[in-house]
Amino acid sequence: MAHSPSHPRKRIVLLGATGSIGENALRVIAAHRDKLELVGIAALRNHARLAQIARDFGVHHVAVFDPAAAAAAKSGGEFPPGTQLHGGLAGLIALSQLPEADIVLVAIIGTTGLEPALAALAAGKDLALASKEILVLAGKFVMAAAKKHGSKLLPVDSEHSAVFQCLEGHPQAGVRRIVLTASGGAFRDWPAERLAHVTPADALKHPTWAMGPKITVDCATMANKGLELIEAQWLFGLRAEQCTAVLHPQSIVHCLVEFKDGAMLSQLSPPSMTFPIQYALLHPDRAPGVDSALDFTQLLGFEFRPVDELRYPAFRLARQVMVAGGIAPAVFNAANEVAVAAFLAGSIPYLAIPRVIDQTLQAVENSEPDTLAAVLDADANARRTATSLLKKLT
Repeated sequence: MAHSPSHPRKRIVLLGATGSIGENALRVIAAHRDKLELVGIAALRNHARLAQIARDFGVHHVAVFDPAAAAAAKSGGEFPPGTQLHGGLAGLIALSQLPEADIVLVAIIGTTGLEPALAALAAGKDLALASKEILVLAGKFVMAAAKKHGSKLLPVDSEHSAVFQCLEGHPQAGVRRIVLTASGGAFRDWPAERLAHVTPADALKHPTWAMGPKITVDCATMANKGLELIEAQWLFGLRAEQCTAVLHPQSIVHCLVEFKDGAMLSQLSPPSMTFPIQYALLHPDRAPGVDSALDFTQLLGFEFRPVDELRYPAFRLARQVMVAGGIAPAVFNAANEVAVAAFLAGSIPYLAIPRVIDQTLQAVENSEPDTLAAVLDADANARRTATSLLKKLT
């Protein structure tokens, strides 16, 4: 959806404004106020930060998902006069369909962003997607909605943005495979025997990226990279065997795209989310970046290693569900969310995360969903199953 000539700035709704993606998006918008305008913001519960953003950017539409926090926001008087406050899922959907919005950036962790994302597409908005769970859960429905309403789907994950940039101008028929890069997470170089004693604090020490707790644990288990491969399948219309990953500790090369003639293209940038966020928001234009580019006057070494699936069983399981299709990716995602939350709460050991995923996948029969409701049922069923499995581990 091109923005109207009478509005030279592209108008953005930011769902997940107070998280790490949201804060980086605000840096990009602030740096390009001549090209980008923030018209709607939403968060889970941090209404004080939302009020600050509303003041800084002159935003009049605000949503708070958590009911208690939404009530506190409405009674607190911290928002500028004239601010329209929305609450709950209905509030996120209302923001996604704001008539004045051109693009909706979905940066909400987990599956909460699914309905707002579909609502944005139904309203003909372009969608910048940072929540990988949305395509893992309901890829076929999201891609169908984007096609039906003529909306652009712009990836915000650094790896998918990299593939997107490498593929532009190349016919899909010429692509042999894509290779996503992975840092390997906090325990990449730990001896295997130490993994039994990992603490949540250990898991949150990511070697190269600064991200939220859940995704940082997912990087350590490499469940994150598995989810990204499933997402890439949908975004780029690829078969499971065309999507793979490699360890790249420096987190500077974000993908490799191999063509049928054996030539490869890659995309390089420092490990900052401002690069893919800016590319999605300004697409197809480019402008000076918020963070410094690579400095080739300094010594730069790039290392690539194969992924050891014995060390990363969650990655192996993700590759299996990518091949299986149906509701299996949704079940994987739900079980992983439940298991990671339990690990961060100190309820289960680190090595139990892939065990919970595996046992949930075995307990829930795979099928091909014909409706979005069927996918959401599978998600809820997988969460119940994984939660009951947790009780046996605690």
